[in-house]
Amino acid sequence: MEKNDEVGVERWVEERLAALHPDSEWRPNAGEGLARLRERREMVSRRQRRWTWAAATVTVACLGAMALPGTRVLAQRCVGACSEAGMWIWQSLLDSGPAPADEIAPDFTLNDASGKPVKLSDFRGKVVLLNFWATWCPPCRVEIPWFMEFQQTYGDRDFVVLGISLDDGWKSVKPYVDANNINYRVMIGDDNITARYGGVSSLPATFLIDRSGRIASSHVGLVSKSDCRGEIERLLSK
Repeated sequence: MEKNDEVGVERWVEERLAALHPDSEWRPNAGEGLARLRERREMVSRRQRRWTWAAATVTVACLGAMALPGTRVLAQRCVGACSEAGMWIWQSLLDSGPAPADEIAPDFTLNDASGKPVKLSDFRGKVVLLNFWATWCPPCRVEIPWFMEFQQTYGDRDFVVLGISLDDGWKSVKPYVDANNINYRVMIGDDNITARYGGVSSLPATFLIDRSGRIASSHVGLVSKSDCRGEIERLLSK
């Protein structure tokens, strides 16, 4: 029954995607896209389970230290060390989501569709909209025309859009970029890049980065066009 449900979902996604560009030669592979998204979510889930076991181990160690005979100072030091380790582990669990705002955006260097390197830190002094997407992601395809419009409207005001595709390579991305005349630079990402931005277990994921290179805001899922425009204008006015 579950397999039949997945087949139905894949067929529905493919039909919806094809309807968006009925005359395009590009055809999405919804099954592959859904599989990649499930794999990415499972990776994040496994990481969270490992940290949960580690946190439990630290808790047991703290209780064991309290039970051992010894001086008050030694016991206090042991408990203090266990508490610090526990706090670090729980903070790591909390950090498994999108990269938090007001932190420096993790740097990267990736090649764009023309083979030229794109280094995020080279855009310091500009407002950057960084978007993680995929050709098989319906909400991503809704947002892309908006981002193209933003690039056209604000491009001469120190604003730039950067897209990182999580597809399986240029064989899927390059035809889509060309067919839609995307006017901003697009790269291919991998797990090393997404891990720096909190795992990116759902698409689309959009980060707005201010002129100093800090993450001003982040959105998982389809972002409102008007809200996104407002955030861009606010950052440009600073």
